[in-house]
Parts: sequence; structure tokens; C-alpha cells
Amino acid sequence: MSKAIFQRPVQLSLGRVVTILLLVAIYVGAVVFFASANERFLSWSNGQSILRHMSASGLAALGLTFVIIVRQYDLSFPWVASFGGMTTGFLIAQGFPLAAAIVGGLAASLVFGAINGIAVGLMRLPDIITSIATGSIAFGLAYLYSNGVSIYDNFLTSGILSLNDARIAGVPLPPVLFLGIALACWVLLERTRFGRAFHATGENRTSANYSGIRVRSYVVASFCICALLATLAAILVSAGGGQADVRMGANLMMPAYASVFLGTAVFGRTGIPAIVAGTLFMSTLLNGFNVMGVPFYYGDAIVSGVLILALSIANPVIHAHVRAMSDLLRSRDSRGA
Repeated sequence: MSKAIFQRPVQLSLGRVVTILLLVAIYVGAVVFFASANERFLSWSNGQSILRHMSASGLAALGLTFVIIVRQYDLSFPWVASFGGMTTGFLIAQGFPLAAAIVGGLAASLVFGAINGIAVGLMRLPDIITSIATGSIAFGLAYLYSNGVSIYDNFLTSGILSLNDARIAGVPLPPVLFLGIALACWVLLERTRFGRAFHATGENRTSANYSGIRVRSYVVASFCICALLATLAAILVSAGGGQADVRMGANLMMPAYASVFLGTAVFGRTGIPAIVAGTLFMSTLLNGFNVMGVPFYYGDAIVSGVLILALSIANPVIHAHVRAMSDLLRSRDSRGA
């Protein structure tokens, strides 16, 4: 396998540094604004709320990152997560141990991740259409466990609530779990040949294939990882709510995509640090508006606006127009001088 295909140095140009500093400035400004609007925003209890929200949406974003890296899209993971979460809730209600219930839910979602991966990676079907279809099937199957009614039997005694309430050194378990998995993903993607092959697959499949990388297998693996981490996010949501609900994954889609593309637009490359930063930004923003009393249904509009902004920043066509305008202004200034 050629080593050249793995040499992807990250170039921090002046423009990139300015973009990162701009995001930091916007984040600090948002924190100051929310804190001045409501002093409760800076409280430790509200900070924990931000961390918990960041954990669930961040896990979904981490899984989505693998799919984006190989240049594919997955629109099924929220509904696959709902199916996996409902499977876990059903098994808990039937008296299965918590570990077995979680494994069962993850295994159920893994089936759909494999179906997506095989259909897109091996059969070359369109990723968006395929994932919409599999997501619809998964969402429909989620209703079979309880006819759409929330499942909460045995939740108080199974130990699942501890996933939300437990603390490590005073910090809630969900953010510790999220950061631990984020670190593992970073090591995998940046420090192992297996992980770097995901980047190689996305950058140039032909070159990757000639280098001995089984690109189709990596596409399958990316969809499987996405399904597993999205379902783990849904299980955390279930632990926080004390019940399994068929729509527990419904709110994962937009924050995950917004976090991935915002981080990529700012850092110039899809990677774990960028996704963590994007997730923190989005979670803080949504929490701040919630503390201010902004109705929750405006959340999608806020997230969608950030997503459009991120896509605009990352759009090479817009970059070309900005550079052309900058060159035009420079030429005019030089003529005037």
C-alpha cells in the first residue's frame, strides 16, 4: 500500500487562522450575550445541560463524519437510531440485562448500517435515495415494538438511567463518554493505517484502489459506524428521558450535519477536532436561545441557518468569487496609486 496517499498535511493558512479566530470570537460573543440576557446561562447546572446535549448530538456527528469523509451522505441514521433505541427499550421491558439490551439495540441498527453500506458501496446505488428508503423502513419497524407508545417498563430498575445520572470526578457521564469516543475516533482516523484509508477513499477512490485499499469495504464500514454511534446517541437520549420513544432520533439529523459542516468549513478539513468544536458551538447556541425562552420549534430554523452558512463558507464557488473580487479591488488600488 502506497504511503504517499496517506500524506495529507493540514495547511493552516492566514485565512484559515482568521476564520478559526472569527468562530472563537462569535462563540465568546454569543456566550456574553446569553449570559447578559439570563444569568442562569453561566450556572453549572446549565453547563451540564449543554454538555449532555452536546454528547448525544456529538455522537451522531462523529458517526456521520465517517460517511462524509468517504464522500457519501446518510439520511437514515436518525430513524435507524430510533429503531435501535426502541429495540433496547423493548429488551429492557422484557427483563433483559442492560448490557444485553444495549448490545441488542446496537446490533439491530448495525443491520441497517450494513444494508446502507452494501447498497451504496457494493451495488453503487445512490446514497441519498437509498438512505431515505432504509430510514423509512427502520422508522416503521420502530413502531412494531409498542404501536408507537413510549416504553418505560423496568427503566427505573434496569440501570439505564445511570448512563445519564452517573458522574466521573463530578462531570456527568455522557460528555465523558462522548469525549472518550471522540478521542478513539481521532486516534483511529489519524494514527492508524485503517483509519487513514477512510480519508484516502474519500479523496481519490481510484488512487486508493490502486494502492491496495478496498474502497468499497470502507464505504460499508462508514455506514455501519454511523448507525452504531447514532444509536448510542439515541440510547443516551432515552436514558435522559427515562423512556424509549419512537422519535428519539428525530432531533439528531440537523445538529449532526450542521456540526460536521460548520467544523469542516472553519477548519478546512473534516476531522474529529472540527466536529467537536462544531458540536460545542451548536449545543451552546441552541441552549442559549432555550434559556432566553425562545420557543423550541425555532431550533430547527437556527440550526438550518447555521448549516446554510457553513455550506456557504465551504463552497469553492463562493471562495472563487471572493478571491476574484479581492483581486479586482487590489488591481483598482494599484491603478489608483
